[in-house]
Amino acid sequence: MRALTAAAVGLAAALALVLTLTALGTPQGHTSPKPLLTTVPEHP
Repeated sequence: MRALTAAAVGLAAALALVLTLTALGTPQGHTSPKPLLTTVPEHP
């Protein structure tokens, strides 16, 4: 019985966390103006 109660509490906590994150929405991010260095240096 304790396992069933613990599972129910865990499921309720996970659902509450998902609903909270959904309500807050995604944060507004921005991209960096600096380009990433993707070139490979030449081998000697």
